[in-house]
Amino acid sequence: MTQAGKAALPHGHPAAVGAIGHTGSAAANALAREADVVIGVGTRWQDFTTASRTLFADPRVAFVNLNTASFDAAKQAGVSLVADARAGIQALGAALSGWSAAPEWRERAAGLVRGWDAVADAAFTAGHRPLPAQSEIIGALRDGMGERDVVVCAAGSMPGDLHKLWRPSDPLGYHVEYGYSCMGYEIAGGLGVKMAAPDREVVVLVGGGSYLMMAQEIATAVAERLKLVVVLVQNHGYASIGALSESVGADRFGTRYRYRDPATGHLDGDTLPVDLAANAASLGADVIRAQGLDGFREALATALAAERTTVVHVETDLLVPAPDSDAWWDVPVAEVSALPPTTAARAAYEQHKKTQRPLLAPPPA
Repeated sequence: MTQAGKAALPHGHPAAVGAIGHTGSAAANALAREADVVIGVGTRWQDFTTASRTLFADPRVAFVNLNTASFDAAKQAGVSLVADARAGIQALGAALSGWSAAPEWRERAAGLVRGWDAVADAAFTAGHRPLPAQSEIIGALRDGMGERDVVVCAAGSMPGDLHKLWRPSDPLGYHVEYGYSCMGYEIAGGLGVKMAAPDREVVVLVGGGSYLMMAQEIATAVAERLKLVVVLVQNHGYASIGALSESVGADRFGTRYRYRDPATGHLDGDTLPVDLAANAASLGADVIRAQGLDGFREALATALAAERTTVVHVETDLLVPAPDSDAWWDVPVAEVSALPPTTAARAAYEQHKKTQRPLLAPPPA
């Protein structure tokens, strides 16, 4: 499942092998590398989904693209099936009546899924101290939410973590905008979700960096008496861009909320006295400052039972990543640098570039 397709199948369905691509699970990505035929339903085969065109490794792999847009249906030099998704799937189902994947392929898929579930379980229960890992917050959030509740997220490291780790139970329970990684979408988007589905609890998951972009719709939610639960994860920095910076050898430059050190000129001084919980309270929300993972679980239960918009503020460790997706993302690295981490990243980048599939070349006969 792509980010947009997440929750099309519930977690535990025998055909649901998880999220695919740069932010996907190792299980789904492993199957993608082995596939000989891939049917894409509604996907644009964009950069994240294909791990920058390195994911489908079998040189003979063929694509069938079911899409309402002929442009997207022609991608990957695939067989185009221009149709509505539901109608196209029904037609394919009729045409393939009686066919089934080989038992060993199903067993292979089930084994990979079990392996990834174990990895996710370990991330949910990492026991990281003194501050919890972000993956632990995600696990506690899923445990505390009801089956019909909706999680909303948009930017930073959390959409990728949700894509890999979230276990959906309802097709409308996962609302993550990640087409353009729109920082600030979360609270405004959550407000729209609540207006569309007032009978569901809506939980907005937002990091400190994205919260700073557009938090003022909390005031709108309060004014309109539309109850949201906003989980504000404060790690005093920018986790996603910091990790990306580190991966290209740039050492997380300028990605933490720090004073500039007058002696060195570097952004490695004391932590800035930013208080986002106080900001949320000033916009009219009830605010709970959760302490640690146990405190977060209690605060979440209180917020879900409340009648007003409630912000749960919890601090996490900036430098504890979620499990790796085992997929590459094409982010160019400086060709010339005196920094050893950058030169090493450049060498790795050039090796990965060799594994990319051509955009239009058909598979060998």
